[in-house]
Amino acid sequence: MNIARAIGWKPGEAPSVPPDLRIAAFAQGLAHPRQVATLPNGDVLVVESKAPGTEPTRRPKDIVQGWIKSFATTSQGPGQAGGGRSNRITLLRDADGDGVPEVRGTFLETLDSPFGVVLVGSDLYVANTAALVRYPYTPGQTRMEAPPTLVTNLPGGPINHHWTKALTASPDGTKLYVGVGSNSNITEHGMDAERERAAVWEVDRATGAHRLFAEGVRNPTGLAFEPQSGRLWAIANERDEIGPKLVPDYLTSLQEGGFYGWPYSYWGQHLDPRVMPQRPDLVARAIRPDYALGSHVAPLGLAFHQGGGGLPARFGAGAFIGEHGSWNRPDLAGYKVVFVPFENGRPSGLAQDVVTGFLNDRGEARGRPVGVALDRTGALLIADDTGDTVWRVTGASARTAATGR
Repeated sequence: MNIARAIGWKPGEAPSVPPDLRIAAFAQGLAHPRQVATLPNGDVLVVESKAPGTEPTRRPKDIVQGWIKSFATTSQGPGQAGGGRSNRITLLRDADGDGVPEVRGTFLETLDSPFGVVLVGSDLYVANTAALVRYPYTPGQTRMEAPPTLVTNLPGGPINHHWTKALTASPDGTKLYVGVGSNSNITEHGMDAERERAAVWEVDRATGAHRLFAEGVRNPTGLAFEPQSGRLWAIANERDEIGPKLVPDYLTSLQEGGFYGWPYSYWGQHLDPRVMPQRPDLVARAIRPDYALGSHVAPLGLAFHQGGGGLPARFGAGAFIGEHGSWNRPDLAGYKVVFVPFENGRPSGLAQDVVTGFLNDRGEARGRPVGVALDRTGALLIADDTGDTVWRVTGASARTAATGR
């Protein structure tokens, strides 16, 4: 295990971007910001959440692993990594688009480890760790007072290994898609604990009925529809403990009824010998993902871009991905935001570093990116759950009050 010790950002520090970009803090002093979403009127919702609890300790390795993780994630500067209240959604309103919100307040609170959020018409959906719920939304409101309506329960505890629930809506608004991660690394809690997990759910908005749209996706942490093709894509965190170079985390389109290997195989038909009994029938139809992001980079945020807006022309069609960073390889990987170019609805080149510098020169984590989104001006927003900050990235020529340019 090699976890970057979290130290937070000192005053005046910020992540690094190429010369044709500018970055500034859009909001600071948050409590574990995980996801960002832009509403049609330009308001930005920031989902702040903490994990629902600890997992049972069953092996000596669990004790050691827990101690190391605790040291790395609690030895931080003031106000870092979820300090203060959390499990809420904060609203930010930047009406003039200068990068400085004029309004900031708690939009929704007392949530249960929320992660995904999406607005469909006048319905705001929030994916808590154990339930998908709906709220009535009025454009421009700054606080949600209405109680939630249950859409469907989601797999939760008492063991809740991958607790985050990614969320998106179909382009026509009739269906919701929820990412439900596995309840273990590689079935160490038994297959009964994996019922309807390691899958992407399709939920009917009208009835709440669900089916498994795609299976064998160990931890689908981000979901989005690619604008040109209209296909659903996912980012996924793959399995651990078979080496620092395996298994690649990935970006992939999802086929309806498709099986992507977990737990029996990885990257197509590569068998995982730890899982017994094997299922050769499932392995035979396991789909190889479209695009490798690197092993253990931990992608947690996905947003498609169509070009234009507030970023340079070199960022045409493609996907921005927030890589939270590794904890289980000797050389740290991830800890950055990358851009994967697309052409004709498919990846067309190597991933490009967009935002780096979350690690300092001693390998300590000043921040860790999670969710990414585009605001109404086309600027890139990044939730940093270790730095308790939402960062905003624009083209170097963009005028913002934060930079004075």
